Amino acid sequence: MQPQDEPLTIRRRSPAPEVVVASQVYRTVSPDAKPRHILEEIVWHKEQEVERQRQQLPLKQLQQQVAEAPPPRDFVAALTQSPHPVSLIAEVKKASPSRGILRDPFDAVAIAQSYAAAGASCLSVLTDERFFQGSGESLRQIRQAVELPLLCKEFILYPYQILWARSLGADAVLLIAAILSDADLGYFLKLIDQLGMAALLEVHTQAELERVLHLPDLEKRRVLIGINNRDLRTFKVDLQTTYRLLSICRQQLGDLPIVSESGISSPADLQQLQTWGVRSVLVGESLVKQPDPGQAVRYLLSTE
Repeated sequence: MQPQDEPLTIRRRSPAPEVVVASQVYRTVSPDAKPRHILEEIVWHKEQEVERQRQQLPLKQLQQQVAEAPPPRDFVAALTQSPHPVSLIAEVKKASPSRGILRDPFDAVAIAQSYAAAGASCLSVLTDERFFQGSGESLRQIRQAVELPLLCKEFILYPYQILWARSLGADAVLLIAAILSDADLGYFLKLIDQLGMAALLEVHTQAELERVLHLPDLEKRRVLIGINNRDLRTFKVDLQTTYRLLSICRQQLGDLPIVSESGISSPADLQQLQTWGVRSVLVGESLVKQPDPGQAVRYLLSTE
């Protein structure tokens, strides 16, 4: 087993019973415990953040906002029916824990509009505030400014957050296998279906991919499998992660759409991924750091 395939354990601090997922154990820990890596730190902060959010926006009020939201757009179809050989989810992202501020000044709506005009099939919007300097308000404003389907890029731990994403106008949400149990993943997928949304199921190891592929009725749902080339412990990136996982699980994946994420910056990267059977990518940092993000999209999608 390669180091990046070793199970990633995430301890939880919220009051909850111990949960065993394959060889992973999710345990609650004392309030004075220290996070062992950045992903655990993000999860612990997110638990507290969502608890505060529930107080400010009670569930009944949130459900009313969901009922009033415009119908979701078809995120999966926008990618699979793209005219480009490899379709693009372009990410609106101001900062990251590993790189700090990526763009300043930062105009989320202007960036989204430039992505859309340049040929992106869908957009991803970071909504985490503390670690990525995103916001739900940015997603709401982008929804009003562009027609493309939107992915809410968030660290989702609770059904409440899925409803919140839909209330903002999101058409899809990210589910990170490393931070969710099988039971949570199954329940969240049902809720996402009921809301008419899509799910990007993100994995970064063989163990996580095998877990995800054992979830029931995947082929009947609006689901994409995201392979993150970034090691969630160290944030190091290796594009070969996509090749390795596809090679191991190609038969089990069947016709499920694959999205390669992280470490993609050139047409050559897209051509390489295409030879591996990838038809969609999610790219953020290499686009948003450029003086003209729209031109960066046109370059990425070019075949010259």
